[in-house]
Amino acid sequence: MTAVFARPAYHDALSRLADRHLLRDLAYVGGRWIAAATGQSFSVTDPASSATLGWVASLGAEETAIAIDAASEALAVWRALLPQNRAAILRKWHALMLAAKEDLALIMTLEQGKPLAEARGEIDYAASFIEWYAEEGRRVNAESITSHLPGAEMLVRREALGVVGIVTPWNFPAAMVTRKAAAALAAGCTVVAHPSSETPLSALALAELGERAGIPAGVFNVVTGPAATIVGQMCSDVRLRAMSFTGSTEVGRLIAAQCAPTMKRLVMELGGHAPLIVFDDADIEKAVEIAVNAKFATSGQDCLAANRIFVQRRIADDFVKAFAARIGELKVGAGLDNGSEVGPLMHERAVVKIEEQVADALAQGARLVIGGRRHKAGRLFYEPTLLTDVPTDALIMREETFGPVAALATFDTEEEVVARANDTEYGLVAYIVTENGARQMRLGRALEYGMVAVNRVKITGGPIPFGGWKQSGLGREGSRHGLEAFTELKYLCIDIAA
Repeated sequence: MTAVFARPAYHDALSRLADRHLLRDLAYVGGRWIAAATGQSFSVTDPASSATLGWVASLGAEETAIAIDAASEALAVWRALLPQNRAAILRKWHALMLAAKEDLALIMTLEQGKPLAEARGEIDYAASFIEWYAEEGRRVNAESITSHLPGAEMLVRREALGVVGIVTPWNFPAAMVTRKAAAALAAGCTVVAHPSSETPLSALALAELGERAGIPAGVFNVVTGPAATIVGQMCSDVRLRAMSFTGSTEVGRLIAAQCAPTMKRLVMELGGHAPLIVFDDADIEKAVEIAVNAKFATSGQDCLAANRIFVQRRIADDFVKAFAARIGELKVGAGLDNGSEVGPLMHERAVVKIEEQVADALAQGARLVIGGRRHKAGRLFYEPTLLTDVPTDALIMREETFGPVAALATFDTEEEVVARANDTEYGLVAYIVTENGARQMRLGRALEYGMVAVNRVKITGGPIPFGGWKQSGLGREGSRHGLEAFTELKYLCIDIAA
């Protein structure tokens, strides 16, 4: 194997890795670990301590084109494999991920900052998509059409779309890779992946395990470096037939515009601005736990995070008291600290945005119940915060927050809160807490969101179609729909007349 991290690794916690070969500082292209032609690299740091983890190859347009070359050359053989043969490789990749869970979780915590327990959970979640699609790829069946023409037999089949580009974010650096790549690979496509430059190590570790699992050269490529250059090359190359992107709506629009000249298939999971609606028939203790989990997981840096919490007026005071007490119990610290529940934010920009949103809400009359400033744990930590009486026009009620700040407002009627919840350009997920079964069904229909969670937070996984309405995305990931996104329909009309 090529030597890893020719430059020294600076973080002491890296010595805890059982398998040092999972730490890679080179990109993975055409079955080879390559440096940038320019020799350039970029640093990866721990957001909890700002310590350097290592340096990763910074590729450009030339190497991206080479990765697309490799994926194009590998496509015919990979697409021609029987589904069960592709599935066998994916199942081995899945098994290797689970066997390496502790190392993968450590790498993720160090580069992303999330608590180690959350990182372990993400590795399980990421691996589950590989397992799901290993089986789902065997169920892509042709369908027969009752012929409307004499002497003709008609079939419709799904075939692999081609080379797929995937662009993944820093908040879920393993799961966003596998949710996209496993679907594409199971469909018979080849992949060129670009991970966030803030968290490339998780994707490179997955490439290492994929190589060990027997993924053929060129089938799965990881290109590290500046997003504008790499993604721009991916968008402009006509050989790349689809782009799958997770990130902000703003960047999604830019990618869509760049892909328009080559008419690429787009699968996009974009911004969210989730409402969490608590009705007065809810059990307050249960509702508080739902609110804590929906708001503060991944330090609030999650497109599924509850950004706007609406509580029916009759129980609002009791809910706020209990919610504030629970928020005050959350342990803030580095992801490797024992019991840490809220880690650092990813970068200074995120902290500044939160500070601006909190200041704006307070200036408009919101009340600060707890938190409201940077945490003593470090410069990228922010105190878990609760704002109440937040006006509709406050920035935090109009923009995605991506941090550990809960914004709460009260409501009186069901009709009122539905209108307020739907008053956004986003439509990814909505949360409802109520014991009224009829109301659960009414709101499930009335809320303009791709996913609705009733009395729970965890709803995602391999079998479900993940995605949003309006400006929250295009297409779906997970489920059979996520695989079908990487296929083309082909209609066969066969003359069988004697």
